[in-house]
Amino acid sequence: MTRILYITASPRGPVSQSGKLAEAYLDARRAQQPDVTIDRLDLWRADLPEFDGDKAAAKMTFFGVGDMDAPRQSAWDQVTAVTERFIRADEYVLAVPMWNGGVPYKLKQYIDIITQPGLLFGFDPENGYSGLLQGKTARVFYTSGVYAPGAAAKYGADHHSTYLDWWLNFIGVTEVETVRFQPSLLTADPAGDQMRAIERAANLPMQMA
Repeated sequence: MTRILYITASPRGPVSQSGKLAEAYLDARRAQQPDVTIDRLDLWRADLPEFDGDKAAAKMTFFGVGDMDAPRQSAWDQVTAVTERFIRADEYVLAVPMWNGGVPYKLKQYIDIITQPGLLFGFDPENGYSGLLQGKTARVFYTSGVYAPGAAAKYGADHHSTYLDWWLNFIGVTEVETVRFQPSLLTADPAGDQMRAIERAANLPMQMA
């Protein structure tokens, strides 16, 4: 049975443009594979721990800096509890609006919590970093109000998809499909563009089959 972790990075609930794309994909996916399990993670309602000094110190013990004492172990246990939910998934669905050229801070906080040595990546001085996830896939739904790929620099820059592409590859997720609704505001036909983006999202499971 396939387990999907659906991560929504928008606080806008049912009016989220990226959420509408992701939901269209998930509806089509359920129709294609009725026994799929969908675990929904709303980052704006989740109880995400702060990645504070104890957690940073616990992380550094994996690089030979300091010891894993009781406070650091307690902090690390919080990290692994959040990360295990991520690791259990076979597929990741991410609904990600663009905020100030990048990703919303709640998603960045989540990434900073779970992207840890021995959990999502390994490291050795000779070979550098290596992703530890294997056989995972990702479907990412990007939206932005004004920015569009190929648009003039006056309309913004993309540290949004470029960052998430890097991060997914960094942890070992190399099979990634994306759907964009960009821009959602600066367009002559926003309703039509939205419908076409939703159709692309809904057709994605058929393209994967």
